Amino acid sequence: MPMRIWKWVGLAGIVGVTAVGIAAGASTIKRNRRDFVDANADELRVRLHQRHCEAQERLVS
Repeated sequence: MPMRIWKWVGLAGIVGVTAVGIAAGASTIKRNRRDFVDANADELRVRLHQRHCEAQERLVS
């Protein structure tokens, strides 16, 4: 019987850790999405060009 309790405690711990991970991931996605939604088209264009140049530099080196 005591073994069953530890199984449930372990299962509850796994579920809790998973829920926290999902919540943290969702907030990160929302934050990144907000950065793009709040910016105007010119700012987005400049940022995308910068990211493209950085990616090209990483490929060359």
